[in-house]
Amino acid sequence: PLGYLRKHAKGSDWVIDPFCGRGTTNFAARLLGLPSVGIDSSPIAVALSRAKMVSPTVEEIISAAEQILHEVGEPSDVPTGEFWELAYHESVLKDLCRLREGLLRDCESEARIALRAILLGALHGPRTKSPSYLSNQAPRTYAPKPDYSVRYWRKHDLFPERVDILKVIESRARRYYGLRLPRTTGHVFLGDSRNEELFSKLREILEGHHARFSKVVTSPPYYGLRTYIPDQWLRNWFLGGSPRVDYSTKGQLAHSSPEAFVSQLNRVWENVGELCAPGTTLVTRFGSINDRKVDAHELIKESFKNSGWRITTIRSAGTAKRGKRQAESFSRKLSEPNEEVDVYAVWGG
Repeated sequence: PLGYLRKHAKGSDWVIDPFCGRGTTNFAARLLGLPSVGIDSSPIAVALSRAKMVSPTVEEIISAAEQILHEVGEPSDVPTGEFWELAYHESVLKDLCRLREGLLRDCESEARIALRAILLGALHGPRTKSPSYLSNQAPRTYAPKPDYSVRYWRKHDLFPERVDILKVIESRARRYYGLRLPRTTGHVFLGDSRNEELFSKLREILEGHHARFSKVVTSPPYYGLRTYIPDQWLRNWFLGGSPRVDYSTKGQLAHSSPEAFVSQLNRVWENVGELCAPGTTLVTRFGSINDRKVDAHELIKESFKNSGWRITTIRSAGTAKRGKRQAESFSRKLSEPNEEVDVYAVWGG
């Protein structure tokens, strides 16, 4: 996104990403001083994206954490069970639940938005010499599933360390917010890009700025990838979700068949196009996971038919082995990753 926008966008261009994920497109727009809108159906994605649009100081973030820990005494909701006993030291889990409770009550300030994302990033990960994660050893990018984790920790005789949660917050705050970045207009919405009512709200925002979208940069869910929330279940819990793995797919594009997927993606392209200026350019990267034997090239091409968008270029983006993309981050079988494609299109109305 950064390379594309740097080369093709002007300072007055409004950028939209209807599948914004962790906010890569919106952050790139911010770095270039471009106003942007991001939409995602995952609360985790939205929380991380919003954190990339704020500019609190390191001191403000630390102060926000200290304030919550001071205000929230005994946490009212501490999950129990073997997984939680082995995942976090007792004192760390209590502090984590206190911070969770405080942020669920109030996460409006820029400092709290940043603090929430910092904690989401620190929830689980590998042990290091200087602790930067709060959990027991968790080497994978997706959240450790309870049964597997308990067996792994028991087998290797691993127990959670007592980590100084404020030190972890400070270290990450300095890493992510130590430099002052340009401020620009940026909105990130938790919602479904198939929903026309959501785009009515976006229309009002654009009308307030006498603008239309003129750049669309995105990457829809790869066909067959439906495990975004289960693979991030711990982060989903921290945002108010269940302390157990949630395998529901509410709000996600249907993956029951290529036809259903194409139809719903087509609706998104139409919704986006209705808020774009004539000649707006769209670029998207798309693929599928290994166990879905579909042609990503044909699938994405079908999704644009009768949408108002005219495809100008489709070219290979290689495979997930070339870099960390959706298939690499979420799929477990990567021996023969499917080819991914970049699609360029123009809005004709």
